[in-house]
Parts: sequence; C-alpha cells; structure tokens
Amino acid sequence: MTLRVLSVASEAVPLVKTGGLADVAGALPAALAPHGAVLTTFLPGYPAVLGAMKRAKTVHQWSDLLGEDARLLAGKIAGHPLLVLDVPHLFQRDGTPYGDARGKDWEDNWRRFAAFGRAAADVAEGAGQGKAGAFDLIHAHDWQAGMTLAYNRFAPASGAPLPAVMTIHNMAFQGYFDARIFRGLGLPRAAWAMDGVESYGGVGFLKAGLQAADAITTVSPSYAAEIRLPEFGMGLEGLIASRGSAVSGVLNGIDNGEWNPATDAALARPYTAKTLGGRKANKRALEAEFALDRDDGPLFIVVSRLTWQKGMDVLPEVLDHLIGLGGRLALLGSGDKAIEHELHRAALRHRGRIGIRIGYDEALSHRMQGGGDAILVPSRFEPCGLTQLYGLAYGCVPVVARTGGLADTVIDANVAALAQGAATGVQFVGVSYCAFAEAISRTIALYADKPRWKQVQVNGMACDFSWGPSGAAYAALYRSLTGTRP
Repeated sequence: MTLRVLSVASEAVPLVKTGGLADVAGALPAALAPHGAVLTTFLPGYPAVLGAMKRAKTVHQWSDLLGEDARLLAGKIAGHPLLVLDVPHLFQRDGTPYGDARGKDWEDNWRRFAAFGRAAADVAEGAGQGKAGAFDLIHAHDWQAGMTLAYNRFAPASGAPLPAVMTIHNMAFQGYFDARIFRGLGLPRAAWAMDGVESYGGVGFLKAGLQAADAITTVSPSYAAEIRLPEFGMGLEGLIASRGSAVSGVLNGIDNGEWNPATDAALARPYTAKTLGGRKANKRALEAEFALDRDDGPLFIVVSRLTWQKGMDVLPEVLDHLIGLGGRLALLGSGDKAIEHELHRAALRHRGRIGIRIGYDEALSHRMQGGGDAILVPSRFEPCGLTQLYGLAYGCVPVVARTGGLADTVIDANVAALAQGAATGVQFVGVSYCAFAEAISRTIALYADKPRWKQVQVNGMACDFSWGPSGAAYAALYRSLTGTRP
C-alpha cells in the first residue's frame, strides 16, 4: 500500500534554506519514494518559494485563516509534490523566513506559523486534495510546524486526528510566546493545558507538537538520548522522558549526488578514495582563494554558524596553538559579531596562516571540503550535523566534540581504532580550551603519520551516510503508526 504523507516544514532545499532542517525536508521525498511513501512537502509562501514555482495551480482558498485571506498552491519540488500556503500579509516579506534583514524576529511569528499549522492540518484532512482526500499521516518538523499537530488533535476539521510524527532538528528553538496569544489561535479551551499547548505559563509551539505527536524523532540516536537530560532538554526534558519509547533517533543522511568528490564540478580536480593525490590540487586552489601560505602542513577548515552552540567562542582561543604547531585555517561562516571580531583579530596576527570569509557560499563550502585536510566541529550540542558527514565523504578528516550526531558518525582515532584500521576522525570531550587544543595536537600528529592519515581518510570515504537507511527507518515508523504494510 502506498502511503500519502504530508511533510510540514518552514524551509526545504532547493527553495529556501537557513539550516539543516531545509536539507532534511528537501531530501525526504526522494528518500521515502523507494519505500512506498509519497511525501508532499508543505511550505510557507515566502518570496523565494513563490518566485521558483512555475505554473502553480490554486487548489484551495481560505477566507478566514486566523483572520487572513489565503490560498493553497500546488506545484513540484525536485519532481515531488509541493503545496505552498500563499498569505501575502504573513509571508511575502524581505529578510529571512523568521525575521528582518537585521536578524530580528518578526513580532507576529506566532500568528504566521499558527496560520501555517492551521492550514497544514486542514490540508492533511483533505483540503485542496480533491478525490485523493485526506493524507495517511502528518510529519511535522521543528517548532514552526508544531501547531499543525495541536490543530490536528484539538480542532480537526472533520473526523478523528491523523497519525503524526514530530521531528526535532534542534531543541534550542522552541517557538515560545506569551499566554495572551492563545485567544488568537482558534483552539478550544481544552488545549490550554499541561498536555496541550501551555508551556511554563506561555504557549510553546514545539511543546504542543511534542505533546500531540504519536511518535517523536530526532536527527540522531545520541541526541534522542541526550534531550532526556536537563543540559540538552532545554526545559522539555521531562516531557521527552515521559514519552518513553515514542522518542527515537533517525540519523540524517546526505545527498551523494550533490556531495560526491568524484563528480563535484566545484572542485579544481575531482578525486576518489583511490586517487586521493588529486586533493593536492584542491588544497593549492584553496590556499590561493584564502590568501594562505603555500606549504604541506595541515590545512584546517571551518564551515559553520559562528555561535556558542557551535563552540565557535572557543575557536579564537586555540588558534595561536594551531598556528604554533604548523597548522593553517580557512573559515567560512557568520553569526555572533564578537566571535567574528576575535577571528579577524587572529587573522591579523597570523597573516597568511588564517583566512576568514564572513557569510555563506555553497560552492565555496564544497571547495573547502575538497581542499582542506581536517574540518573542526567543536559543537556544545549537535542534533546531527552535516558538515562532518560532508568531511567524511570528501576525505576531510572531522575533528569533533563527542556529542549528539557527531558522536554517532565519527569513530575516534584512538589507539584501538587505529590498530583495527577503523578510525574516521578525532573526537574530544568537553568544549574547552584544553580539550580542543589537545584534539588539534592529536590531529596534527596523526597528519604527520602519512599512512595512518590516508587510512583514516579512506575509512571516512567508505562510510554510507546516504539517505537510504534513514528513508527505510522513516518508512517503517510511518507504517507502524498507520498499521499498513508495504
């Protein structure tokens, strides 16, 4: 039996992206297709999304969607079904999907994503679907889609609630708003309860979704365990613990067609695990692009948001140590202005050894993975992480903090793992100067042992972090909730 699943997300590649959520939402339709599940992606009608839609068809209209006129557009995303909620007053704005050009959140985000959730629940029950009727299951992603499940549970347009999955991509972002907004949500009074949308005296969009979901997933098994603890649960650890076996982790995958060093047109020279010598041309090109000294010492890279979560506040502290041991750094990212300032100061101290690019450039990130020797990922918490997976695929050895998906995907180059020929990177525990600096020292020592370094690279490139296993896992979860067989 073919399953029809409505995947509700606030972003999805290739139409709109601010983080890893978009990669997952964009990849899931193709990942589920071989397993008898047809995913329809439901997105807000941001300018970039509407601009990319060709021959969009209006399939449903609302005259009062939380006080707004709205229409539902049908199209395609990478060949898969796409539905878009067009509410010009709420979504056609300059800036990011969540805030203005200066990064300040829109004050009416609660209304924007409540309307999005209400519409998604209507669509899941068949609005705009013609003879196809209701979907079999709802898959909601992060707080922006959380209210979909609250409306599905407390205010279904007709019939019983549909089975629902809630995926946490990052517990730190919860969509918490003042209690006064409850009146504007259009939910019955029964929803204002501890097992409803109420959260610490306010309204919690993520909390509402977690409470209403039949199953909760995170994007790695370790993160599913970590969020049961106060240091990672962000105030919702009790709820997560109470859901017991309903909470599980499904590891993110990567697009092997998009991220493949053998066919990557962004690289100066493509290569494979059998032709690793081709990486040298990419390293030389990267040195030139970042105005770095040309030498054969280790070239570290960073491709990251420059935030506390990502451990980037500790990075400037260890750069003198990294440079003192003969390393160099090429960095691409943006975020906290104080961190950006400290990184620029380090680059001025070490001209030719540190290169900084503020911003994000997709093609450059490919060139960095293809030319860098090792990628630094010192996250304090990391639901899954994708940059370390790209590093593994490209033979750019990951140096990671032992947390969440980083712990699940990188095998530390300790004595036993090296002896067994199993290591794929370097792990360290605790994001501090001492732990990070020691990991850098270990990495540089390993780099000097050329046969072992090459083995670590080859091991990483042999790993299968495609969407195949993850797609199968999601399909099995969907079928367990709907009681259907392939």
